[in-house]
Amino acid sequence: MSGQSVYKPQSPFMQWLERRLPIASLVHSSMIAYPTPRNLNYWWTFGGILTFMLGVQIVTGIVLAMHYTPHVDYAFNSVESIMRDVNYGWLLRYLHANGASFFFVAVYIHMARGMYYGSYKEPREVLWILGVILFLLMVATGFMGYVLPWGQMSFWAATVITNLFSALPWVGDPIVTWLWGGYAVGNPTLNRFYSLHYLLPFVIAGVVVLHIWALHMVGQNNPTGVEPKTDKDTVAFTPYATAKDAFFIGLFCIFYAWFVFYIPNYLGHSDNYIVANPGQTPTHIVPEWYYLPFYAILRAIPNKLLGFIALGGSIVILAFLPWLDTSRVRSANYRPMFRQFLFIFFAVVIGLGYLGSQPPEGGYVIAARILTAYYFIFFIVILPLLGLLEKTKRLPNSISESVLRHGTPAGAAAPPPSGAKA
Repeated sequence: MSGQSVYKPQSPFMQWLERRLPIASLVHSSMIAYPTPRNLNYWWTFGGILTFMLGVQIVTGIVLAMHYTPHVDYAFNSVESIMRDVNYGWLLRYLHANGASFFFVAVYIHMARGMYYGSYKEPREVLWILGVILFLLMVATGFMGYVLPWGQMSFWAATVITNLFSALPWVGDPIVTWLWGGYAVGNPTLNRFYSLHYLLPFVIAGVVVLHIWALHMVGQNNPTGVEPKTDKDTVAFTPYATAKDAFFIGLFCIFYAWFVFYIPNYLGHSDNYIVANPGQTPTHIVPEWYYLPFYAILRAIPNKLLGFIALGGSIVILAFLPWLDTSRVRSANYRPMFRQFLFIFFAVVIGLGYLGSQPPEGGYVIAARILTAYYFIFFIVILPLLGLLEKTKRLPNSISESVLRHGTPAGAAAPPPSGAKA
C-alpha cells in the first residue's frame, strides 16, 4: 500500500547510493507519497504522538541510566542525586516519569479510536495484534521502571505484583524465584528490572517497525470504514497528514510540558519519596494510575489464581477482538447500538480506574465486581450478538462521498451490507 515512488535523485552521490541502497526512495514512498484517506481526523494523530513519545522515553532513559545506580543501598540516593547534582537532571527525570504517563494517555486514546472506528477488522487483524503486543510490552516496561526509584511504593508494588505468579500451579514458585533472584525482593530483583527496563524500549521500537510495516501493507482505516476506491479518496501523506500530525504533536507537547514544569509529581505517589523499607507496609498499596483498571479487576476476584487469570485475560482478550466482533461494518458512526455499548465500556474502564485507587473494601469491591463482569461480557457476549442483531446505517459509496456530502446522507437507514443481518 506504499505510494508509487517517483523519487529521482539529483546529485551524483544520491544516484550512486540509490543504485546500491534505495533508502531514499523507500522513505519517499512510505513517508511522502504514501496514500492516506482524505477524511482522517485528529484522532489519527496519536500514532505519530506515540512514536514521538517513544523517542523521548528512549533518549531521556539512556541519559538517566548513565547516572543511576542499580543497587538497593544506593538506588534511592542516586535518583535524588540526579535531581539535585546532575545538570538538568531534574528535567530529565520529570520528562521521563511524566513521559510514561503521557505515553499511556496516548496509547489508551489510540486504542479507543481503533475500537470506535473498527480498525481491528479484516484485513488489519495482524496490525491490531501487534498493537496489543506493544501494549503488553509497555505495561511490563512501565512496571519495571516504577520499581527503579526504590521508594516505598516501588518496593511494595514489586512485591505484590511479582507474588501473583506464585498462584500459577507447578511453575508459579520457580517464576517468582527467578524474578526475585532469590527468596525475597532485593538487590538481584532490582538488577533484573533495571536490565529489562533498559532493554525493552528497544524491543518496543522493533515491534513498532513491524506495526508500521503492517500498516503500510493493508493501508490506514478511516472514519467511514470504507476502503479507498479511487485516487480521489486519498491524499499524499506529506504534507497533508504530516502537517496535521505536527500540529497536534505540538498541542500535546504543550500539555505535557505543563505537567513537567508546573505539577511534575501530580501523577506520582508521595510514598515513593520515602526510601524502601521491607519492614513497613504502606497503608494502601497502589500502582501507577495507568494500571489501576487492571488492578481493580485483580482485586475484584476473591481467588488469587482466578484474579491473576482475570488480570491477564483483560489484556489478552483484546487480541481476539477482530473475531469477537462479528459485524461487517467497521465504524461506530454507522452502528448505533454498538456505539452505545462501547461508550458504556469506556465509562466502565474509567470507573475501574477509580475503584483501583480505592481501598479494597465494602462497596468498592462490589462495584469493581459489577464493572469487571461488564468488561468481559462486552467482549464475550455483547460484541458477537451485536453482529447478528444490530441494524446498521447505510455506508457511503466512497470516502469522497462522505467528505463532499454527495448522494444519500450517511445517516439514512438502509439494509446492512451483504453478509450482515438486520
